[in-house]
Amino acid sequence: MFSNSKVISAPINPVFNWLIFEKQLMLMQEYLKIPKDRIAVLIGKNGETKTTIEKDTQTKIGVDSQTGELDVEGKNALNFYISLNIIKAIGRGFSPEHALTLKQDDYFLEIIDLKEKLGKNEKLIQQKKGRVIGKNGKTRKEIEEKTDTFVSVYGKTISIIGKHEGIEKARNVIEMLLEGASHSTAESVLFKKEKELEI
Repeated sequence: MFSNSKVISAPINPVFNWLIFEKQLMLMQEYLKIPKDRIAVLIGKNGETKTTIEKDTQTKIGVDSQTGELDVEGKNALNFYISLNIIKAIGRGFSPEHALTLKQDDYFLEIIDLKEKLGKNEKLIQQKKGRVIGKNGKTRKEIEEKTDTFVSVYGKTISIIGKHEGIEKARNVIEMLLEGASHSTAESVLFKKEKELEI
């Protein structure tokens, strides 16, 4: 006759279990995609740019170079958000140097979708992009200098990096140009906005 056996379970440690739960809960993950021709820029020479982003934002970036798909993981909500914005900025044509200014608390990214503004007419989109860029990039450079922002015209988007006030002023001038305002009108508005920023 067999004697009764007892199953002895390890005592539950609520603190240990909570730490495991908290660790799992804090892990944030997002999948996104950038144009394939921007993947090399994101990675950088010998992986330096990607490593810098990961180190500065305490995130982990998985890259599929064939598809442009990215897997971003992080535990700090603010750093995770900053990492995503830096990646999106590089994907929208900004240099890593300009994109990394988004690490600063008072710098933000705004993306203007030209398809939403202008529809799907490719010829019209190209024409309007040319108006924002200007001859030899003159108009874009003036917008950047007089609003203290960085502007990227890439694909079907126009993106702006800067402080809130500068972004608002740059966006207003860009929208004027998209709506058909002359370059001379835009320049006069830029001059006025530059003076406002100086006050």
